[in-house]
Amino acid sequence: MTTTLTEDLTAGGAGAGSAGDDVAAAVRDVARRSQVASRTLATATRATKDAALHALADALEGAADEIVTANADDLARGRERGLSDGLLDRLALTPARIGAIAGALRELAGLPDPVGEVVRGQTLPNGLRLRQLRVPMGVVGMIYEARPNVTVDAAGLALKSGNAVILRGGSAAASSNAVIVDVLRRALEAQGLPADLVQTIDAYGRPGGVALMQARGLVDVLVPRGGADLIRTVVESSTVPVIETGVGNVHVYVDATADVANAVEIVMNAKTQRVGVCNAAETLLVHADAAEAFLPAALAALGGAGVVLHGDARTVALAPESVEVLPATDADWGTEYLALELAVRVVDSLDDAIEHIHTWSSGHTEAILTRDLAASERFVAEVDSAAVMVNASTRFTDGGELGLGAEIGISTQKLHARGPMGLAELTTTKWVVHGDGHVRPA
Repeated sequence: MTTTLTEDLTAGGAGAGSAGDDVAAAVRDVARRSQVASRTLATATRATKDAALHALADALEGAADEIVTANADDLARGRERGLSDGLLDRLALTPARIGAIAGALRELAGLPDPVGEVVRGQTLPNGLRLRQLRVPMGVVGMIYEARPNVTVDAAGLALKSGNAVILRGGSAAASSNAVIVDVLRRALEAQGLPADLVQTIDAYGRPGGVALMQARGLVDVLVPRGGADLIRTVVESSTVPVIETGVGNVHVYVDATADVANAVEIVMNAKTQRVGVCNAAETLLVHADAAEAFLPAALAALGGAGVVLHGDARTVALAPESVEVLPATDADWGTEYLALELAVRVVDSLDDAIEHIHTWSSGHTEAILTRDLAASERFVAEVDSAAVMVNASTRFTDGGELGLGAEIGISTQKLHARGPMGLAELTTTKWVVHGDGHVRPA
């Protein structure tokens, strides 16, 4: 049976349960140390934080062999437990991937520091001078599964935005995360910063995750990142404010005027480049006027890449003889496969495509492929998702690809943060008011 972090949190009954008194006390102590550590960043300059980010990147690359060895243990356990190929891909680290993760930290160092940015300001008629400034959240909690890269992304984003971070990474990546966190903490200390800016509570298991969700007043915000069950458990059980990230039931719609060759290339990229990520396409919608020209080529390319296809009757009818298309059910339209699988449907109009997306989308990312400006503008206006692509792959819904640096997650909610969450999304604001002996009149 596959063990995931969701099961780590919910094992033993419905819901997240309660943390034991000893574990709850230990996690609250971790949170208090995080609060103290975060205060050291209140006056830290951008130069200090950027130098630390470069030091973290260098330390990770220097420890690549140690990290890969630990990751091999995680992968071996994952295969034994039956993790899907998509989840194993998310879990896997190679020297090249570690180099890319380190590179993302260096890119973060090159981005503007959000702390201290003036969001708005004015001088009132009475002479009071107002500024609304970006300030750190304080202590950010992360609950995630099978993604050791998130350990680094969360640490880097928290550091640059002036926050401390507490990590609960789950059993699937336990060996990798233990080594990574140790490397990051040692690098922080070498830079004269508190190691407690990055802490993990993985050692406390499921009760530790529950305690983190209940550490209201010590943890300022909690970000869950993983499957639907994990996110639902955290949202429903947490007393700490939650920024809800979402699963990616992502749609690509090929409109009547789409360029066939270009559309095939985009669909292949969206579906097959990396299947275990939330911005990979899971449903393909095709306008009936484009279906006869587009679908045979697209289905042949997808089938040749090993994609298991689930289609409606019109899709099945247009499939080449060499390509098998399984009959699609409602369950297929609502599934985030995270695998080489794709649901395909022919629709009669743009209206039908939008209605299908409204019915089945998780609100993550949708794309329209078209040469009709009016169609693209309607799609952008009427599709209510965190990201909408026009003639581009859904794989671009990513903090790095959108110039935000690494991301802590992709929010599908509408409060505070939506879409890829970078540095600005890990800040809140503070009003600063300067007067000259002002008193409020009666």
